Amino acid sequence: MSLIHLPCYFCCYRFRVQFTSGPQLCPGHPGTATMGASVGLLLLSLLLLLPCIPGLPFYNGFYYSPGGRNLGSGHKEGLFNGVKLVVETPEETLFTHRGANVTLPCRYHYEPALASLRPVRIKWWKLSENGAPEQDVLVAIGQRHRSFGDYEGRAHLQQDREREASLELQDLRPEDSGRYRCEVIDGLEDESGVVELELRGVVFPYQPPQGRYQLNFHEAQRACEEQGAVVASFEQLFRAWEEGLDWCNAGWLQDGSVQYPITLPREPCGGLGLAPGVRSYGPRHHRLHRYDVFCFTAALKGQVYYLEHPEKLTLTEAREACREDSAHIATVGQLFAAWKFRGLDRCDAGWLADGSTRYPVAHPRPNCGPPEPGVRSFGFPDPQSRSYGVYCYRQS
Repeated sequence: MSLIHLPCYFCCYRFRVQFTSGPQLCPGHPGTATMGASVGLLLLSLLLLLPCIPGLPFYNGFYYSPGGRNLGSGHKEGLFNGVKLVVETPEETLFTHRGANVTLPCRYHYEPALASLRPVRIKWWKLSENGAPEQDVLVAIGQRHRSFGDYEGRAHLQQDREREASLELQDLRPEDSGRYRCEVIDGLEDESGVVELELRGVVFPYQPPQGRYQLNFHEAQRACEEQGAVVASFEQLFRAWEEGLDWCNAGWLQDGSVQYPITLPREPCGGLGLAPGVRSYGPRHHRLHRYDVFCFTAALKGQVYYLEHPEKLTLTEAREACREDSAHIATVGQLFAAWKFRGLDRCDAGWLADGSTRYPVAHPRPNCGPPEPGVRSFGFPDPQSRSYGVYCYRQS
């Protein structure tokens, strides 16, 4: 598009009208002050009338000629010639697991089709969700691209085919779950589509060694991170409730609200008169109010196992035993993920990284706790106690 200039020719060879503090537009020529003022008023009147003239496009204070623009290859396309930019993304949710690489599909084309390629700008970002801000992921122009923040080095544009704008994410983390927007920008035209990515994971309630209702929102975030997890969203908690999660202690969620899931109504958990569901205390003060937290961890890439050891161990000895086995003591999130997605089943209580002792049961049986599958907890015993084994994690 070319910007329309309105030159004026008078006694000078040529000048463009300017508004200055001096009375002279062409120095030395009699009467130019009067002519300059008249021309200035006339030009101002024309500019005020231009937006009212039908058919003349107006953008951001500039007038553009609809004659087209040169795209650098000799091909010229008018912006208002009936060509439509179309962006295509999948409607179904993409499911994957932690540590995996995934491609978020995005392609674009023109209707009617164009004979030659046009230079476009591509932008990917993660949409705001559950109180979390939007995040820039990647911007690309031609073969050049740049990724941002936590996505730096993990996000790449896939351009194997013409008009491809797909995003490849590597080494996925629990916080990568969410909705991503692919935007294609061609001059003043832009179109976009949304891709939803969901990591297979498990929600688990967590309270620290200090006991029940000890965490404000920021402490809850750190507690989940220390367990290899993130604070769960409402959607994740709701799905866990649909799968049978029943927990009477209220916990923080990602949006700053406090809620808890009940499948079996009972008196201490809101009363018998309330139907099953996710009960809510609503939003709470992030710093002043204290509750437990619901964490979300995605499926594992490595292996969690109970270390066969000739003796029971203190917490310090348990950490060292895992190191000697070329592994690390497992976190609570890793144990839950191994139970949920690998079917880890062991009736022996073992130390975990936070100082708690737990054991996973995929197939309930006598002398192995309640009749439902789950991760059983013995709380936080004395770290010097030699009554437990240890669960280790080895990355594959």
